[in-house]
Amino acid sequence: MFSASEVPSTKSERTRALLRGIALTSFRERGYDATTIRQIAAEAGVSVGTTNYHFASKNQLVQELYLDVQQGHRSAAEPLLAASDDLIERLGIVYRTGLEQLEPYHPHAGELLSAAVSPRSAINPLSVQSAPALEVVEGLFQEAVSGATHRLPSEFVDALPRALVLAHLLLALFWVYDSSPGQERTQALLSRGLRLLKLALPLTRVPVLRAPLRELLEMVGEVRA
Repeated sequence: MFSASEVPSTKSERTRALLRGIALTSFRERGYDATTIRQIAAEAGVSVGTTNYHFASKNQLVQELYLDVQQGHRSAAEPLLAASDDLIERLGIVYRTGLEQLEPYHPHAGELLSAAVSPRSAINPLSVQSAPALEVVEGLFQEAVSGATHRLPSEFVDALPRALVLAHLLLALFWVYDSSPGQERTQALLSRGLRLLKLALPLTRVPVLRAPLRELLEMVGEVRA
């Protein structure tokens, strides 16, 4: 659905929106491997050339998928964040709503992972092309941390969201391989992680531990760089 300001107003914009919608549905229902530019064009009733004019490759459409999922993530998380000021609860909201947005894609998630795993892949979640979607996630973690009632030192408030994003990606990786009903093992792992984080975060206020913990967060930042 589009808001009033987002409704495509030209034929070109409508064609692009149609192609995008068909691709996102196909990724969800058929998976990455079975979704092709030719199939998308056929369903839209346009030529392959027209499809390539709007989206140069299937991987460009995957980036649209990433962004769509994370925009849905933000829409699901923000109302819940507004109802809580507890830091761990707010972090749990971001993680759990993120997993909920991924749920429809679980049957075919392994295909996308196989295509994205190479460091040189344009659809690697840490690639330059994937940055807009990842920025949405980091923004949610920044909101979760900055809007909570806590007494974390300011340098941790600034650095923590980047580490939380990396943990989000690792949790999603575990989720891809999780064949338990409803991915309950992933939910259990998340609950355990949040309990440990609740115990660990107060250590940032202990002077002797502050420097090594800050260095740990800096190391995580280098992984993301």
